[in-house]
Amino acid sequence: MSGRGGGGGGGGRRVLLPPINFIFKLLQTHATVQIWLYEQLQSRIEGKIRGFDEFMNLVVDDAVEIRLPTKTEEETRRELGRILLKGDNVTCIACASLG
Repeated sequence: MSGRGGGGGGGGRRVLLPPINFIFKLLQTHATVQIWLYEQLQSRIEGKIRGFDEFMNLVVDDAVEIRLPTKTEEETRRELGRILLKGDNVTCIACASLG
C-alpha cells in the first residue's frame, strides 16, 4: 500500500507547467498570445512575446490593443507595435495561435 494517495497506477496524471516555463514555451514557438489586463475588463493585448523577466514584465512584438465590444460600441483594434508590459498589469496569458 502506498502512502502517497492518488489512486496508484499513475494513469491520468497531469503535470502542471510553472508560469515562467509556459511563457518561455510561448516565446520559443513564436505563438501569438492574448494578454488579459488587470482591472481592464474591456481591453486585451494581442501579439508575440519577444522577452520577459522574473517579474513577468513582457516585451510584446506586433502588439495590438483590442477593445471588446459593448452594447453601444463595436470591437476596436489599435496597432501598438513593440511594447513593454509591466507584469503587475498581466492577469492572464492565453495562446491565440501558433507561429
